[in-house]
Amino acid sequence: MFELDVRSRKPIYEQLMGKVKELILHGILQADEQLPSVRSLSSQLTVNPNTIQKAYRELERDGYIYSLQGKGSFVAPVRQEQNENQKAQLREELLRLMAEAVYLGFTVAEVSALYLEAEEQREKGMGND
Repeated sequence: MFELDVRSRKPIYEQLMGKVKELILHGILQADEQLPSVRSLSSQLTVNPNTIQKAYRELERDGYIYSLQGKGSFVAPVRQEQNENQKAQLREELLRLMAEAVYLGFTVAEVSALYLEAEEQREKGMGND
């Protein structure tokens, strides 16, 4: 489920955060679904448990997961106000990326194709239940 690139310049905890977010956004991990324990994921990935804990802590801070004492970490249901805040942040990031895409010569058709590809990936992810 989680594959990390130990040769990447990106820290392991950020790679793990990105992978968990991707699985949530593509509907592969559903609201209230339990994530692997820190210990089991650490063993599976041969990564220090503190690294897994840091990723989980950051994901919780960002509202993607929640923890229950003695039970583990779970995918957080999307709250409307949280969703609006994340959409606003993403909009800013997309505008920055779109400006760069325009500068590099992307056409409207190419950008539309990317949007449709992302939509298709999400639909495929939701079908993997």
